[in-house]
Amino acid sequence: MNELRDKSGPRVERHRLVDRLFHWSMAACMLVLLLTGFLPILGIKFAWVDPHWIAGVVLTALVTFHILRSLIFLRPANIWIRWREFDEAFRATGKEVFGGPRRKRKIGKYSVGQKGFHHAVAVVALVAIATGLIMMIGIDGPFWERNPLLIAESSRGLVFVLHGFAGLASITIIMVHIYFAIRPEKRYLARSMLRGWISREEFHQNHDPEHWQQ
Repeated sequence: MNELRDKSGPRVERHRLVDRLFHWSMAACMLVLLLTGFLPILGIKFAWVDPHWIAGVVLTALVTFHILRSLIFLRPANIWIRWREFDEAFRATGKEVFGGPRRKRKIGKYSVGQKGFHHAVAVVALVAIATGLIMMIGIDGPFWERNPLLIAESSRGLVFVLHGFAGLASITIIMVHIYFAIRPEKRYLARSMLRGWISREEFHQNHDPEHWQQ
């Protein structure tokens, strides 16, 4: 846990600059991909193919960077969901869950919901990237010529269906993400993705120091 300090008081660093740049770069890529992928379907005609695959390549590079950085410089265990977290996620004052009393719960750095959301984004992004790279074989690019015959006809339909499913799932994911980001009790987390920090008071109100780095 990195502590910062300035005129406004002590702060706790939640997101480093590199993580914030990754987040907003990925958001920009997703926006371009969704607009170029769905607007033509809605009848809005424009030259969408090049912006679409370029954004897809940039997204692929970003996700690859994130995976390598997570494996080499970060602790992947920080984002895995442990069974005890499911237990604690349901505990609140007044009732019993899994044989124990409910109590006010403080999370580590990430909640069960945030970890589950990360896993959902990872699955959808990897499906979109894998199918998108396969589909690029069917278009002309600056360093390659189209050769759709490399994709077996029996597999072509499945690739398109999976890519479309990933696109539709991305819309749902973005809507859910925005909804929770603007909720009053979560705005301090949204601010941390812009500025990188939460206040010391917000840290003690919502987070368990013992589990922050787990």
